[in-house]
Amino acid sequence: MKKLLFFFLLIPILGWSQSNFEKGEKLFQSKKYAEAQVIFEAILKTKALDIKTLDYLGEIEAHQKSWVKGAEYFKKLKELKPTEADYFFKYGGCLAMRAVEVNKIKAFTMVPGMEEAFEKAIALNPKHVQARWALIEIYLQLPGILGGSESKAISYSNELAQFSPVDGYLSKGRIDEYFKRYASAEKNYIKANEIGKSKVTFQKLYNLYLNKLKDPKKVQELKRKFEA
Repeated sequence: MKKLLFFFLLIPILGWSQSNFEKGEKLFQSKKYAEAQVIFEAILKTKALDIKTLDYLGEIEAHQKSWVKGAEYFKKLKELKPTEADYFFKYGGCLAMRAVEVNKIKAFTMVPGMEEAFEKAIALNPKHVQARWALIEIYLQLPGILGGSESKAISYSNELAQFSPVDGYLSKGRIDEYFKRYASAEKNYIKANEIGKSKVTFQKLYNLYLNKLKDPKKVQELKRKFEA
């Protein structure tokens, strides 16, 4: 009898939790992050290790640029789900964005944690595009004495090219652009745009013509082709 009573008492609680979770999801999808956060935090009090709730809270903190709190949620998630590549990537991403905000000395101490997280994401998912892009940026922007390396950036770019030709050309273009090899960057961005034909590939080439090569004729011609 006690078990039966417990069962009937449990049903409304589960129903409340489910309906509130769905409400939180809808608020999140509507970009009402503060309202969604209140709901998910309330759910977490009764379901402290709920994966989806923790993920949403981590995403909300990231959207609000609260990188330290976001990293805490994703750190817990990668411990709970050590085979899920995206949680390592998101954790590393929060560390990377936090590193931008702090002084250089503090930022440099955070680099090993970023590298480890992104490399783990790749180990778990060999076709993880974003993790390789993140490592490319790290190795481009770090001073050589602290681990920066064009050759390492190129290595990850070559890996991208093996399963995503568009990202391969875009990343090669990014490396060339970083080192002001604009003619070579243009060739790579053109190839990426020919394959991808997307807003992203168009924008990379457009920005190069507009901001680096300062060639209005190429800007207008590219814009005309894209609109057509």
